[in-house]
Amino acid sequence: MAELKKLNQNILLLIIVVLAVLAFSLFLSRELPNISTWSYTLELTGTLTEGNENVDIDPEYFASGINDSYTGLRSWGIRRGGKPGAIPKADPGTPELLTKYNSIYIADTEKPKIYLTFDEGYENGYTPKILDVLYENKVNAIFFVTGPYLEKEDELIRRMIDEGHVVGNHTVNHKSLPLLDEKSLEEEVVGLDRKFYQKYGKNMVFLRPPKGEYSEKTLEITSRLGYVNVFWSFAYDDWAVNRQRGWEYAFEKVTQNLHNGAIILLHAVSKDNAEALDRIIHHARENGYEFGDVNELEELARGGRP
Repeated sequence: MAELKKLNQNILLLIIVVLAVLAFSLFLSRELPNISTWSYTLELTGTLTEGNENVDIDPEYFASGINDSYTGLRSWGIRRGGKPGAIPKADPGTPELLTKYNSIYIADTEKPKIYLTFDEGYENGYTPKILDVLYENKVNAIFFVTGPYLEKEDELIRRMIDEGHVVGNHTVNHKSLPLLDEKSLEEEVVGLDRKFYQKYGKNMVFLRPPKGEYSEKTLEITSRLGYVNVFWSFAYDDWAVNRQRGWEYAFEKVTQNLHNGAIILLHAVSKDNAEALDRIIHHARENGYEFGDVNELEELARGGRP
């Protein structure tokens, strides 16, 4: 009888352990959806930051293959300065790697200039308002568009061009470039450029890697093709359209992270961004910043000084 009781206890303990493991697995899958997306910022400590929430995680889980110096997938990440005016830091060695391949994430930190960029995966109804605000404030920006956006939003793209903005390359299908072979990578990038030229008679110069995922190999290939990879020195989790938190939140997130040479990434699908943009521009100018012509980023990336 004692042996049977002990056996039952062991079985019960095993069941508890299995249930605990399953519960923990479900917790992780809920807390870390699509971990390899640029909606998270990888800090030097290996901490992922999404808004005000921190999740500690092994960097190798976040960026598999990062130790491969040439082909390994890397996910763009910065450490924010922590206060207005503080210059954010990229992973050690990354600025030198970007410079080697005519890529850029921050402009001249000696000058109080800010550069605006917007990612356009699809239209959510806010780009017209964003364009209105930029026009009224005489600010130009880069709008990085995907293949579907190029196909569907001809009127908005023509307006971008007519009002002095730059249309950048966000690839045809928004695929992670390091996971593609060279031929497929070129088709993702050059394929969009080709369609853009056919419609508007212009070539694309600036490229934003989907999800902020890159490798030395993708930088080398795209640089050889003539593109300037544009990363960013500030972004936040503005992409979740059903988790908007009001223009005040967007205003605070952006203005608390302004710094010299900032290349700001915003998503045009965000209602908060559209409503906060005019206030952000005025606040920046009142605090001594000016908005640079985004065309300057090409010369800066190629080693010049505008």
